[in-house]
Amino acid sequence: MDSDTLSRRTLRFVNVAHALDHFVLLIYPTAVIAIAVQTGLGYGELIGLATGAFVAFGLCSLPMGSLADRFGRRNMLALFFFGYGLSCLGVASASTPLGFAVWLCVLGLASAIYHPVGSAMLVTHARRLGRDLGINGVWGNFGAASASGITALLAATAGWRAAFVVPGLVCLACGAAFVAMVPDDGEASAKKAGGAAVIPVTRPWALMAMFGLSIFAGGLTFNLTTISLPKVIDEGIGHALPLALIGSLTTGVFLFGALMQLAMGRLIDRYSLPSLFVALSVLQPLGLGIAALSTGLPLLAGLVLAMTAIYGQVVINDAMIARYVPPAYRARAYSVRYFVGFTASGFVVPAIALLHDRGGFALVLGVASACGAVIWLSAVGFLKLTQGGARPGLAAAE
Repeated sequence: MDSDTLSRRTLRFVNVAHALDHFVLLIYPTAVIAIAVQTGLGYGELIGLATGAFVAFGLCSLPMGSLADRFGRRNMLALFFFGYGLSCLGVASASTPLGFAVWLCVLGLASAIYHPVGSAMLVTHARRLGRDLGINGVWGNFGAASASGITALLAATAGWRAAFVVPGLVCLACGAAFVAMVPDDGEASAKKAGGAAVIPVTRPWALMAMFGLSIFAGGLTFNLTTISLPKVIDEGIGHALPLALIGSLTTGVFLFGALMQLAMGRLIDRYSLPSLFVALSVLQPLGLGIAALSTGLPLLAGLVLAMTAIYGQVVINDAMIARYVPPAYRARAYSVRYFVGFTASGFVVPAIALLHDRGGFALVLGVASACGAVIWLSAVGFLKLTQGGARPGLAAAE
């Protein structure tokens, strides 16, 4: 197989894996509405059972870059497909709170593989960094966007267990196809692709601190918003809506994020990353603040504005590592980046339950808006530091 064919195949499977990663992780937040009706348990109690999944999602992402360097990125991505499929079937078999908690934790462990490994594979095989990051982001957002709608449809027509069984079988099929069609990591392709041009900096530790703070706060806003979104729409529209319609509206909100990721990928190849970061991040506290203070259509508008900024930031964050970190350290850098961002999700699930019980989703979204303000301040700090150092211009990743 020639290097170009291997790179194209690898990128396709990395994109599919990104969609599945976000899709599967967001099945439970929608399915929990149907599970609550069947079991009689409260939303706060049931959503709290997912804490282990999101803790594992964050903590276990840290060693994945090192494991990929040792065992091969292709092998780790294959483990992701098969592990995700089996854990979905395990959640579908659960019938007690303990069973849900255990299998959701296994699901979170499998989910932790993708981002450190898949992001490094993407940057390795990319021909144009911004474009390929944007396309990959759209796939991930498509997975997140379709999770609520498809889960709601399956739960309403075939029961909530089917909402896990069907994606689980899809993951297993994708894993088999990946193993058959992608024989290795493609190091020769990586050298030919050239990766991304590294931008030298004069104050790396200060930049790392600003970037790390924005990553942690971004993890809070990302998970506070995406996990609670179906229930926010359920309570905030002001009408009794069927589960299928709730899922469809949630999907619509996510789709705006997908459009922003595609646009951001194009902009990254043309403009300064720090400047784009500042311009985009201001939309997070604005959109979340509007959603926290309103209901009905204004609430939906605020969620759309926030979601475009949240998902656009994901593309910017990945591009920053590709631009500022040398190739030999990128897999581990992505591990740390997702460890910091996803560890925040371990705090989010119990926080949603606590904040919702005390002040409803107005309080949940208000806290998310405050985290968004921290992101914007960090972005401003990052811009100031890069203006004082090396030229922040971008070179296209050819």
